[in-house]
Amino acid sequence: RSTEVDGLPTRALDSPTGIELARIGDVLPAREFETVRRAAMLRYCKWDPQVGDHATLAPFPLVLGHAVARQLDTWAERLAAEAMAAEAEILRRPELWEPLAVPRPIRALLRRGVEIGFTPAAGRVMRFDFHPTHDGWRVSEVNADVPGGFSEATEFTRLMAEKHPGLRAAGAPGPAWADAIMACAPAPSTGALVYAPGFVEDLQVVSYLAELLRARGARVHLAQPPHLAWQDGQARLEAASYRGPLDFVVRFFQAEWLPRLPRRVAWQPLIVGGRTPVGNPGIAVLLESKRFPLAWDRLRTPLPTWRALLPETRPLPRDAGGTDASWMLKSAYSNNGDDVLNRELTPPLEWKKATRWLALSRGQWLSQRRFDSRPLATPWGPMHACVGVYTVDRRASGMYGRLSRHAIVDFRSVDAAVLVEDAVPTGDAVSTGDRS
Repeated sequence: RSTEVDGLPTRALDSPTGIELARIGDVLPAREFETVRRAAMLRYCKWDPQVGDHATLAPFPLVLGHAVARQLDTWAERLAAEAMAAEAEILRRPELWEPLAVPRPIRALLRRGVEIGFTPAAGRVMRFDFHPTHDGWRVSEVNADVPGGFSEATEFTRLMAEKHPGLRAAGAPGPAWADAIMACAPAPSTGALVYAPGFVEDLQVVSYLAELLRARGARVHLAQPPHLAWQDGQARLEAASYRGPLDFVVRFFQAEWLPRLPRRVAWQPLIVGGRTPVGNPGIAVLLESKRFPLAWDRLRTPLPTWRALLPETRPLPRDAGGTDASWMLKSAYSNNGDDVLNRELTPPLEWKKATRWLALSRGQWLSQRRFDSRPLATPWGPMHACVGVYTVDRRASGMYGRLSRHAIVDFRSVDAAVLVEDAVPTGDAVSTGDRS
């Protein structure tokens, strides 16, 4: 299909003047790349540069043309603006919360928030995942709750840009995030970065952000949900490193996990009734749901960019096991490709076991039309690309690249620096051509 969003084409016709969606840049010599890898690991909190026998950092960049990068930024900003408008409406429409598969305890809390007010935001961060396909760029989802990849998208990308003359980093989402948090806090300020224990990826994100915030004059502490206490809506930290009031809280703990915490843990003010700003605020659980598109036809909020870029989404059919390969099955709160199934891409035994029980939880899943991902030629063979575009308070702030040997970009993917061509080639306007 060929569609437009406010005059910007989502697919350009194949032609001699067409512009490639993306390409792979030059491979760094092993010795040069080792200096980049070591710096990312030792200075910028990238502590998992290798998992088992597999490297997690690509020695070559994912390169976008100037106009393509500008187009993705534009779309991401429009997607963010539309999503925030939809979120404001959904907060006033309790009948939509259950179809989004919002956990029952959080739905009860949202009702209370309508009456007493929601906890203010210390900035809003989202990441929109774009994929080059045979039909142009498509969006698979928005990571609206706790998006990761900030060190990789900022520092690793900067280090790779320094090694590739004529190319520049696609942005710096880490500093943009830190600036947004500091804009909501007094100076000097004290904050807590709350994360889930047992996940090295999460620890990397909060450790990197902590360094950025300290460089901006904040006193910050890493913490877990049980360390938080609230008094008259004011957050406090009760930990060995610090006991006292907080000026802001960064919640890097997935919202749908909050109701699973022990009863003694006061997590509710992260969503409702708190006076201390929280980033991201707990209401992000609404947009994080992959079932968000199922509410579109019931909303008054127009969503033209979403409708143009996101594949068709439907409720899960009763006979999920009979779904053909043209559909992807996803759970509402899947992460890193978890709980994503496809008859062709999922091993047969796993498909059979997983779909057998889906009829009991249809309201937690959805089916989405499978797009035809267009693999890129890389030194490691054909690989499928995902470009995650960050928005910080609705402004595009950088890109996170991942490459996968599989059509589903999941935990097995490799991080790739997204670099942008400095020069604007002749005829490179706003078209995002269909060739790669």
